[in-house]
Amino acid sequence: MSECLQVVGFWSPGPVEIVVILVVALLLFGRRLPEIARNIGKSLTEFKKGINEAKETQDEVTSEFNKMTNDMKKEVRESSGLDDLDKD
Repeated sequence: MSECLQVVGFWSPGPVEIVVILVVALLLFGRRLPEIARNIGKSLTEFKKGINEAKETQDEVTSEFNKMTNDMKKEVRESSGLDDLDKD
């Protein structure tokens, strides 16, 4: 395991490598870079919207589950007569 970490940690791009990568990207994509950046931005926005919708759905399902659980507990108490004992 440590060998794998050493291999991964062995090459970390320094400032010169980053500049070379950026120059190569500029040469390859040239005029399309703004369009690519815009598409990446739109994709990130859609991804964040999806994450938020998933959280909202999870909250709704949790709320509905808690409501159903409480309703079932209430029905069990009422049908078993335990609800009457609590009132006395």
